Amino acid sequence: MKYICIVIIFFSTLLFAQTSELIPLSKTEFTYINKKGIENEIDLAGKDFILVSVREEESDGRFYAVDKDGTVWLSGGISSGEEVEFTPSGKWKVLRKERFYASKEFPEEDGSNNMDYSLFFTYNGHALHKGNISKTSHGCIHVNHADIQILYKWAGLHMPVLVTRHRFMHHARSDLKRIYTTEKKYTRKRRR
Repeated sequence: MKYICIVIIFFSTLLFAQTSELIPLSKTEFTYINKKGIENEIDLAGKDFILVSVREEESDGRFYAVDKDGTVWLSGGISSGEEVEFTPSGKWKVLRKERFYASKEFPEEDGSNNMDYSLFFTYNGHALHKGNISKTSHGCIHVNHADIQILYKWAGLHMPVLVTRHRFMHHARSDLKRIYTTEKKYTRKRRR
């Protein structure tokens, strides 16, 4: 009977375990709520960082590269883990960079490198890396080939990586319109 109670308590703790949560307040300010429910304010003004919103409107998610001046200068679609616990929310940092990497846990049948341009941000092996953004992952964040090359080159070790389940687009929209909207080129008419 004693062992049954311990097992029930253990599984009920797992079922109702709270996950951490990161809430964007502005482009550089966030509220972080840890697994114990304790809130901390995070201010990344003056720092380069990567923010990943795993659930953006009308997409699986987006990444945002934010420069130290608070400008979102690069953004693109991503895919992440299918279940909430697969891709953890929170504040992390780039722990290591691997240009060529093959997953030991989920290898490709042909032996190819399936995690090229990896930016590892957890000790459990979560990384931003090249991947198919139309398929869910086992927990990593898939970024398309062109975007991850740029992100990999820009990101340094210990750069903050923030993962949220909240929208960030409304904070980034004005920067993205300025960057991704094509400028009209005006030509002057010659005077006669």
